[in-house]
Amino acid sequence: MRPTYKRPESVLVVIYTDRGEVLMLNRTQPRGFWQSVTGSLKWNESPRQAAERELFEETGLHHQGRLRDARHTERFPILPAWRARFAPSAHYNREHLFYFRLPSRRLIRLNPREHAEMRWLPAAQAACKATSWTNRNAILRLLSG
Repeated sequence: MRPTYKRPESVLVVIYTDRGEVLMLNRTQPRGFWQSVTGSLKWNESPRQAAERELFEETGLHHQGRLRDARHTERFPILPAWRARFAPSAHYNREHLFYFRLPSRRLIRLNPREHAEMRWLPAAQAACKATSWTNRNAILRLLSG
């Protein structure tokens, strides 16, 4: 049986409020890995479709037309912790950035298989908490924009 590998392309969805708070999620594995909503594209979906799906799967939020494509991507090496999920020939991942603005904090329904806890933090603190440099830079783009 041939293994099914993940597509080396993903989305990052930074959720923020009008008050400048950013939602940060703590992964179950590896513990202590803080991030925004993120996930790999399925082989048959577009970045927007993946962002909408991941937003709902990880938070229970519906995009309701508020999901904004930043039209920005980053390319980074696939980390050893996730290496086995990808084909041996895949060494880099392409990440598509989206923003999701909310007027105020909303009730978040975490997926307990993926995230152990969540925090709403001021954007500058969220940027410091983000484990991934791409996530950190995406939050900093909010502050400068």
